[in-house]
Amino acid sequence: MSALRRRISRQVAVGEVRVGGGAPIVVQSMTNTDTADAAATARQADALWRAGSELVRITVNTPEAAAQVAPIRERLDAMGCSVPLVGDFHYNGHKLLAQFPDCARALAKYRINPGNVGKGAKRDEQFATMIECALRYGKPVRIGVNWGSLDPELLARMMDENASRSEPQDADAVMREAVIRSALESARQAEAWGLPAERIVISCKMSQVQDLIAVYRSLAERCEYALHLGLTEAGMGSKGIVASTAALSVLLQEGIGDTIRISLTPEPGGDRTREVQVAQEILQTMGLRAFAPMVSACPGCGRTTSTVFQELADRIQTYLRTQMPLWRESYPGVEEMRVAVMGCVVNGPGESKHADIGISLPGTNEVPVAPVYVDGKKTVTLKGGRIAEEFQAIVENYVKHKYGPDAPARRPGKEIKIKTV
Repeated sequence: MSALRRRISRQVAVGEVRVGGGAPIVVQSMTNTDTADAAATARQADALWRAGSELVRITVNTPEAAAQVAPIRERLDAMGCSVPLVGDFHYNGHKLLAQFPDCARALAKYRINPGNVGKGAKRDEQFATMIECALRYGKPVRIGVNWGSLDPELLARMMDENASRSEPQDADAVMREAVIRSALESARQAEAWGLPAERIVISCKMSQVQDLIAVYRSLAERCEYALHLGLTEAGMGSKGIVASTAALSVLLQEGIGDTIRISLTPEPGGDRTREVQVAQEILQTMGLRAFAPMVSACPGCGRTTSTVFQELADRIQTYLRTQMPLWRESYPGVEEMRVAVMGCVVNGPGESKHADIGISLPGTNEVPVAPVYVDGKKTVTLKGGRIAEEFQAIVENYVKHKYGPDAPARRPGKEIKIKTV
C-alpha cells in the first residue's frame, strides 16, 4: 500500500477500534432498520460488519429504540459479531441516554448533532446532559454537524454579522463557516465540561462536493480532532458513488480524514452493504488500505466481441469477495493480491504478467486458447469449455500456497511449486 502523508490527529478509541492518530482509516456504515426491531437491526449490523464495516451506527430516536440497544448488543455478541455500535441521537438524546442507562452503556460512541440538541437556553443544558453521560460511561462522542440541520440561531447571527461588514462574503461562504464554527465551538464546550479531546471526533457533512472539500480543508487547519468524512445525501446509484468518490478522494489524497462513510441511498431491494464495498474500494484503489484482492479487467472493444472475459471477470471478482470472510483469517496478506482477467492479445499478456495471477482470453479471430501467468511467468494454457472453472481452481490453489501456513515467505529456503491445473 502507498504511504501517503496523513494529517496527524488525536487518536480516539471506539471500543476496540482506533480512529485517528495514524491508525488505518476506518470504514463505517449505518443501519436503516427500525432499531426497536432488535432482530432485524442485529442481522443488518452483522451483515455490514461481515462486509467490512468496522463501526456500525444505529438510530436511537424513541424510548422503544433505546430499550432495544442493549438486547441488540447481546444478540450481536451471541452471533460472534464484535462490531462497536454508535448511537445516532437527534432532538431527544439527552432524555434517552439518561432514562436508559443500559443503552448508554451498550453503545461504543454517541453521535450528537449540535443543530438538533435543543434551542435557546435549553441547548446548553441538553448538550451538557449528553456529555455527562459520555463521561459517566467512558464513551467517545462524534460531534456531527450537517449543513441541512445547522443551528438556525448560529447561522442567523453569522448572516447578520456578515451583512454589517464593509465587504460581505457570499451566503455560501458564511454557511460553510457556520458549519465549521458549530463543530469547533461544540467540541471545545465538551472539553470545557471535562470530555478529553482524545474522546472527540468531529464531522461537518455537506451535500455538494466543492463545499465538502472547502470545509474539511479549513477544519483540518484549525483543529487536531479526529475527522469523520462523508458526503451527506450523496444520492442513489452511480451518482452517489461518483460524488462521494470525487469529494473523499481529494481530501484523502491531502491526508485529511480518519474514518469514512459512503451515504448511498439504497436502490429498491438493494443491498445495504454496497456502501461498505464502495468505501473499501475508494481506500484500496488509492493505496491507503487493502480489503480484498483486486481484479483488473479491460473495458472491451471491437477485438473482444465475446462476453467471455466480462463474465469471467465478474465471476472471479464475486468469488474473491465471497471468500474473503474465510480467507481473512486463514490467509493473511491475501487482500493484497492482484488478479487480471483480460480480453485479447493487445494488453492481455502484459497486464497478466504484472498481476500476481492473470489470464489472457482470446479476442475475436484469435487462437481459442487462454495463457495463464503466475507471478509473472506463463504456467499453463487453458482451452475448451471449462476455462472459467479451471482458472478459478488455479486462483484457489495459488491462494493456499502463496498465503497459507506453508507459503515460501513463511518457510525461508523452501520453494513451493504452485499447481496450475
